[in-house]
Amino acid sequence: MTIEPGEVHALIGLNGAGKSTLMKLLLGMLRPERGVIRIAGTDSKRVSPGAWSRFGQAVEAPLVYGELTVRGNLAAAAALRGIPRRDRDAVVGYGIDALDLARYSGSPARTLSLGNRQRLGLAIALQHRPDYLVLDEPTNALDPRGTLLLRDLLLERAHAGAAVLISSHHLDEVARIADRITVMNAGRLVGTLDPTEPNLEHAFFSMVLDDDRERARDGDTA
Repeated sequence: MTIEPGEVHALIGLNGAGKSTLMKLLLGMLRPERGVIRIAGTDSKRVSPGAWSRFGQAVEAPLVYGELTVRGNLAAAAALRGIPRRDRDAVVGYGIDALDLARYSGSPARTLSLGNRQRLGLAIALQHRPDYLVLDEPTNALDPRGTLLLRDLLLERAHAGAAVLISSHHLDEVARIADRITVMNAGRLVGTLDPTEPNLEHAFFSMVLDDDRERARDGDTA
């Protein structure tokens, strides 16, 4: 699978298909037992810390510090990514504005609703305008306003040349923004779908069912 610069690439699959595991492999959070992951042509094992700082990621639960305020979480993330001190206020301000978090900027993260914690996690991933975005079920717990904000931000990053990978169960939302869709089933990439497919949900389930039948036949043969 290749995620090209300037595109939104969607990864879809049923629960347990392996989407989150694949994303962790891409981010260096897990080591592959075989195969190679390349970032801009370089083996991920040899990617410099500076290159990793150009990533934005949110995999599984939002990674936030409950005792820090919204602004404090964003400032800490900016510092950890090596953003120069002189630029941090602007970066944090962008993150707050982008996900409409101004009213909560002084609130401890532990006091936020689930949806606003998700917004904060996404702001952390997006505030430094990354060149690579890896987002696992990013619309989880978001209200319609948050979903629209995120959609615009992902398209903005792609138009700026970023490579964007998202996983989602919301096929209708994926179809609105994805340039390509890859289907994963039982730990394997089993095919691609056209985002303009008129009955995307039916095409997805048919592909998964066909793969399940093929694996069952292979098992019977063995």
